[in-house]
This record gives sequence, C-alpha cells and structure tokens, in this order.
Amino acid sequence: MIAQAQAVLLVICPALLIVAALKDVTTYTIPNWISLALIAAFFPTALILGLPAGVIGLHVGLGVGALIAGMVMFALGWIGGGDAKVFAASALWLGWPASATFLLVTALAGGVLAFTLLAMRSMLLRRYVSAGPAWLSRLAEPGENVPYGLAICIGGLAAYPASTLVQALTAAPPL
Repeated sequence: MIAQAQAVLLVICPALLIVAALKDVTTYTIPNWISLALIAAFFPTALILGLPAGVIGLHVGLGVGALIAGMVMFALGWIGGGDAKVFAASALWLGWPASATFLLVTALAGGVLAFTLLAMRSMLLRRYVSAGPAWLSRLAEPGENVPYGLAICIGGLAAYPASTLVQALTAAPPL
C-alpha cells in the first residue's frame, strides 16, 4: 500500500510538466500554480521516499541555481517568466546527476522547437498551419514568442527516470 502511494507521488512531476507544456503551447503562459504545486509536492515526496536531508539540500541548491539561471535567461529575453519558474521547479525534482541530462535535452529540444517554429512561420508553410486551430495558427505567426515550456517538459521527462526520487523508489525494498 505504501509503495503504491509513493508511486502515485512520483507521477506529480511528469503530470505537471505536461500541463505546463500544453498551457505554454496553447496560451504562451505557464500559470504560477504549476510551479508552486511542483515545489510544494517535492518536499513531502522526498520525505516519504526517505531521501536524506543532505540529498534534499542538494535538490534545493540545484533548484535555486536553476532559478538564478532562469532569471538571467528571462532578463536577457531568452525565455518567459513562467518558463524560468518551471525550469527551477523541475531542477528541484530532478536532483543530481539527472539535472545534467535535463539541461542537455532541454537545450536540444529548444533548438528543435526553434527550427520547427521557424519552418512553420515561413511563407511556404504558414498558410497550411493557419488553417488549423487558433493556437496552432498563433504559433505560426512571425515574431511570436517561443513556448519554451515545451522544451523544458521534454527535458524534464527525459531526465526524470534518472532522478534521485525515482531511484529512491526503485531501490527501496518492497513493503
């Protein structure tokens, strides 16, 4: 019974990352409640999975470092404020060494996303894309933003199996 509850807690991060990506792609915003829910759910999940205080501290340090990096990227106009917050909340969940995979996959997914949007926004493809739903047509508008939350989601989902939290559940003896 406890193992099932622990497994349910581990679904929170991937589920919220997917919600963040969908919100960003369709509205160019990531609501604050998503990042706050990720942060609030991390601590009980870490404690229930039995992570030592030092490991939780490392997660917090990575989250703070990611928030600072996200704030710098926001100040430079590279990402939005919601992207910076969900980036930091994701790093909090992932820990080390999964954060390295998170950074690499997020950067690669961001590059693919940028090239895809450039193609969609070209004169050749824009007329076809604009025949779709309004949110898809908006993605094809030249000069629009990049919903980087999608890249963050892909990076987070790719790195999540290697996270300290997932590893703690799979390494725990069955109850």
